[in-house]
Amino acid sequence: VQLQASGGGLVQAGGSLRLSCAASGSIFRLNAMGWYRRAPGKQRELVATITSGGSTVYADSVKGRFTISRDNAKNAVYLQMNSLKPEDTAVYYCAAARGAIITSTGYWGQGTQVTVSS
Repeated sequence: VQLQASGGGLVQAGGSLRLSCAASGSIFRLNAMGWYRRAPGKQRELVATITSGGSTVYADSVKGRFTISRDNAKNAVYLQMNSLKPEDTAVYYCAAARGAIITSTGYWGQGTQVTVSS
């Protein structure tokens, strides 16, 4: 499984960005898809995940600001990020798993940089 993420960039605080991730390869029965991020000097953390059935999980820090969605027909997952804050600055990684939970042994894409200026 290959995951290709796009949509990162530089935005001012309060602005919006939309990340996209397309899966290709052996994508049969991919269940969970989602986004993680790693800020400078910090560990990687969950941002949001969504299962093939539509169940979502969000980090408390992004609830109400970020929305994860998925197009199963296109094998794609999206992250709409609104009201961005400087603390959202990080490299965002797309990830997927055949199970309901994404782990380090799942599928990971290359990161896309999101920078929020104050």
